[in-house]
Amino acid sequence: MESSTTLTIKEWAEDDRPREKLRDKGSQALSDAELLAILIGSGTRNLTAVDIAKLILEHSSNNLNELGKRSVKDLMKERGIGEARAITIVAALELGRRRQATMAIDRPQITGSADAFQLVGPHLADLPHEEFWVLFMNRANRLITRETISSGGVAGTVVDPKMIFKRALEQLASSIILVHNHPSGNRSPSQADIEITQKLVAGGKLLDIQVLDHLIICGNTFYSFADEGKM
Repeated sequence: MESSTTLTIKEWAEDDRPREKLRDKGSQALSDAELLAILIGSGTRNLTAVDIAKLILEHSSNNLNELGKRSVKDLMKERGIGEARAITIVAALELGRRRQATMAIDRPQITGSADAFQLVGPHLADLPHEEFWVLFMNRANRLITRETISSGGVAGTVVDPKMIFKRALEQLASSIILVHNHPSGNRSPSQADIEITQKLVAGGKLLDIQVLDHLIICGNTFYSFADEGKM
């Protein structure tokens, strides 16, 4: 539980006012703890927001990647962190993650399965559940965008072809690459994988949208329908 007695920013020492520091010196002048303290907002009876932020970082090995893996419930175990503050922290870290992913996508050209794997593999390699992604490309095989189509359990996920082609048409995509992961570590396509691939290839032909490949991600390796001559 958070204490009902809190220290407002005006009551902090001059050096303990990260908002003013950001305003006057810019965000790069702040430490990770100070940036996190801005999200926390206020402290408790005995701790400033900066103190709480330092404790959270310490319990996350002083590593923002580790902090980004923590859930709302996990963060609520920290002193001075209730549900609202935990949600704020998780949301901010997710925005940072998405910004990084957006910056990394500079319309790269996809010339084969290895290029596609590099774009999506790191996102799917360690997931404990199945996710189905699609890469949407223009006529030059340059990436327009990549999207998660569905997320399921350990054994599979439901894929709606109508949703995939709806997004492809909205993006004015000329071709797509299908990608999903196998948490089991078995790279071999299931009968369901083969059937959905065939269905999407057939549907793509009707809409003049070529399905170039279907990758199955298993850790740091992958199976490519195109490489195996299955397209």
